[in-house]
Amino acid sequence: MLFLERLSARLLIRLALALGFALPLGRVSAQEGDAIAMHGQPAMPAGFSHMPYANPDAPKGGRLTWGMLGTFDSLNPLIVKGLAVQQIRGFVVESLMARGNDEAFTLYGLLARTVETDEDRTFVTFRLDPRARFSDGKPVLADDVLFSWALLRDHGRPNHRQYYAKVAKAEALDRLTVRFDLSGANDRELPLILGLMPVLPRHAIDVSTFEETTMKGLVGSGPYRVTAVKPGTSITLTRNPDYWGRDLPVNRGLWNFDEVRIDFYREANGQFEAFKRGLYDFRVEHEPLRWHDGYDFPAARDGEVIRDTLKPGVPQPSEFLVFNTRRPVFSDIRVRQALTLLFDFVWINRNYFFGLYSRTASFFAGSELSAYARAADERERELLKPFASQIQPEVLDGSYRLPITDGSGRDRTTLRAALKLFADAGYDLDGTVLRQRSTRTPLTFEILATTRDQERIALAYARDLKRAGIEATVRVVDPVQFDQRRLSFDFDMIQNRWDQSLSPGNEQSFYWGSAAADIPGTRNYMGAKDPAIDTMIKALLKAREHAVFVSAVRALDRTLMSGFYAIPLFNVSEQWIARWNRIERPSATALTGYLPETWWHKPEPQAR
Repeated sequence: MLFLERLSARLLIRLALALGFALPLGRVSAQEGDAIAMHGQPAMPAGFSHMPYANPDAPKGGRLTWGMLGTFDSLNPLIVKGLAVQQIRGFVVESLMARGNDEAFTLYGLLARTVETDEDRTFVTFRLDPRARFSDGKPVLADDVLFSWALLRDHGRPNHRQYYAKVAKAEALDRLTVRFDLSGANDRELPLILGLMPVLPRHAIDVSTFEETTMKGLVGSGPYRVTAVKPGTSITLTRNPDYWGRDLPVNRGLWNFDEVRIDFYREANGQFEAFKRGLYDFRVEHEPLRWHDGYDFPAARDGEVIRDTLKPGVPQPSEFLVFNTRRPVFSDIRVRQALTLLFDFVWINRNYFFGLYSRTASFFAGSELSAYARAADERERELLKPFASQIQPEVLDGSYRLPITDGSGRDRTTLRAALKLFADAGYDLDGTVLRQRSTRTPLTFEILATTRDQERIALAYARDLKRAGIEATVRVVDPVQFDQRRLSFDFDMIQNRWDQSLSPGNEQSFYWGSAAADIPGTRNYMGAKDPAIDTMIKALLKAREHAVFVSAVRALDRTLMSGFYAIPLFNVSEQWIARWNRIERPSATALTGYLPETWWHKPEPQAR
């Protein structure tokens, strides 16, 4: 009888929403379904057959060879220690629910057949699919979910520890049902964060050694298993023929290769040469110079290598030169402002990048979430009122613009403005050296780089800084050392990119929340510790309506821009993908862009 009542309630809710009726708050205490959206309703209807960006008729078979820059010393991406193979998540280890990649933030049933929560999201209940199995054949049970939650809360990466510690209580209602009490968390995103929680088998995990690096593949419930490992060099994943979820709507047309091999390369030029020889199947190109004139080799001219230019619908990935404000040299915001003025984007874009890049100061560039060149609305102003002294007036009214130089590499206007800011911060130009007024200490710092483009940008910037009396040394290290120093905040300045979605949430605390500033392994590389940032993050997590959410994110954007924590370099509006024609992809592109899990190997022609 309870099932019929719940079913009737769900049908009434779907019918009311379909007809455009508003549901009054409190009318329905909880809603259960096979999907959950952060804001609004899931786009896919009940009973959908496959995702619109997947080809349900894609053939199975063949191998995908992936070329990665760097190395690895661990197969566990769920811990801080080591350099892990990130593809283990998704390919080997599954979550309770799967992302809909055509929506801002919507999850659909995977290990969990249904999800239930209330209007205030004070709890979330997941009912597991009784068919779900780990790769060793054992069922996925509520006990495994509770075990995974506690394991990652206590021993996982900093973001997992931070998120999962918000749960007041977790319990198994039966062998396939888990309920999380979220009372007091005041975080509307938390049910979705828990839906993305990786699920590990209690029977196959040693808690005492979980935080240690390992070359032993995790037992997961996903479509692939780890079958071969050459430490630091390559890893092979083989499709599980008994994969329990192969016929789920979220998986139809995905996971098409019988084998996925990931090869690692220590050096970027060697990695590209390997691609030209066909040693791996595709590459995501990040260097405009190479994209512009580096693909004039026989296989590309003959059509064996295909170049795809994709335009995703998420905020544009933006590159920044990041100030480590933990360093005394960058502790004064006026110094950071002055150093921002001295970056000559016009010269670099014209001489290095063929004018392919654009530039904004926003951390959510190219989307409605960006506050750059937009005046703050009333909701934003109300949120920012307690921190009014910290927000640049030009950023608040939308008139702030990044400096535009004359492109000569010797712009006098920006140099004079920068020297005035340095003087206000206590620095004077002593001949050809900028010195701290009281100590006579020269202003110097190191820029850490790892790729050819990063080195060229850093050297050009160091040349411009020299005109202001600043000695910036450029240190180039291999990708492994770069990652290690970045994760431990052992740098003065680095180039970095924060990828953003249309539904920023808890990860913003991981990027620039005060609590993350002193935790190695987080992405708060700039070391920001600002109550205004923390308050804006809390506001966007509380937002129920889309318009309120957008205002909160824009207020966060204004706070970040006003802090001058990083020098905006450029924004990338496209994804550049090169692939050998033996690899095919769907005609439709997801909102998030390219998805290798939707690709397939071109079938061999049938012999007559």
